[in-house]
Amino acid sequence: MNNKPVLDIPKSSFEKTLDIITALIFLAGIIYTIVIWGQLPDQVPAHYNAAGDVDRWGSKWELILLPIIAALLAVFLTFLEKHPEWHNYIKLNENNIEFQYKNSRMLLNVLKNECVLLFTFLTYKTEQVALGNIDSLGITFLPIFLVILFGSMAFFIVRSLR
Repeated sequence: MNNKPVLDIPKSSFEKTLDIITALIFLAGIIYTIVIWGQLPDQVPAHYNAAGDVDRWGSKWELILLPIIAALLAVFLTFLEKHPEWHNYIKLNENNIEFQYKNSRMLLNVLKNECVLLFTFLTYKTEQVALGNIDSLGITFLPIFLVILFGSMAFFIVRSLR
């Protein structure tokens, strides 16, 4: 199918619930940052190595980049969610098109929400390091994040092939 049809498929309750929960956590993270802003030192962690240790410090104003990136990512991926006909598919046909569109859209929805939650969590952890409450992200942060992200992708890709 070169000209994939546009189908009006409403979001599932799972997608809506995930969007709402993520938006609330994201908003809570922004509020938390605003509340503790005056307590943050001028220099905060700006980058971490693979072990989760700080390897660069920067201005606390760099902290606002994480929520900005998260918000832009959410807007972009939400837009792409609304156009599953633009996504790439293997063996798309009239019998499986609705399932494939739903599956592809849900993949984007889950990845979008995981990324927004990651950036919110990263902002919070960076604030905790800056305040001296913890020393680093911890060695498990990166592997856990990668397993969640790639695990989600694998789940939806395998599901689309069935």
